[in-house]
Amino acid sequence: MMSKFIDKLYQAQAQNNSLVCVGLDPNRGNINALGLELFSWLVKIVDAVADNICAFKPQIAHFSAISAENDLKNIIAYIHEKYPNIPVILDAKRGDIGTTAQQYAIEAFEKYQADAVTVNPYLGHDSLQPFLDYADKGVIALCKTSNAGSSEFQNLTLENGKTLYEQVAENAAHKWNGNKNLLLVVGATYPQELAKIRSIVGDMPLLIPGIGAQGGDVTATLKAGLNSNPKQSGLIISSSRGIIYAGKYQDDFADKAKEACLALNRQINDFWSI
Repeated sequence: MMSKFIDKLYQAQAQNNSLVCVGLDPNRGNINALGLELFSWLVKIVDAVADNICAFKPQIAHFSAISAENDLKNIIAYIHEKYPNIPVILDAKRGDIGTTAQQYAIEAFEKYQADAVTVNPYLGHDSLQPFLDYADKGVIALCKTSNAGSSEFQNLTLENGKTLYEQVAENAAHKWNGNKNLLLVVGATYPQELAKIRSIVGDMPLLIPGIGAQGGDVTATLKAGLNSNPKQSGLIISSSRGIIYAGKYQDDFADKAKEACLALNRQINDFWSI
């Protein structure tokens, strides 16, 4: 049995023939240069790409840093109303002890009404459980992140001979996923590690950041990360800056975002298509 979130995700992938997830990472300077209010800019980006993606991923820090929490709530509500088939992943990377984790889960799923949230698993299972208890929601745990410094800790070898990221994948697949609503974050910048994680977790869906501005390779990602199900890829391929700022300060920024989204979608579907 799949969770409601994962089922919604796969339906969106099939409907739009897309594995692309568009990150919403607003930058006040870029938006002000266009003479737009933040919410107007967000709506134009969302409308431009919605028919060619499988998920939206607003990044909470980009909103909270500019006191735009209401805009975050409003754009998620807008997506739910106008594009109810497309899930919203709140990129928050929350991780704390149980009582605080409960509040973070309320923030993500009740305050912002996200369909899924990213979390940090390095405090252990009890820090994840308040999120996992929302059985109809997705919980996406960091495993092997896309940043250059991720190997500093995530690739350390444990006493049992496994790397730390491999142990996270093992726990995610075999200990933590009682509600079948757990996914992992694996960066496109590390295709070898991605292949290893896929071998550990089976068909579990993976959120793949690092395509676009961070330099992740699409073909290498697909070769390493596709699961065994020909109709359910097991991948959510995320791009933020490479799509939403494709037009930079130009008046046709929304058209440029759509073009960049379509180009990434075509690149993926040249290798694999539903």
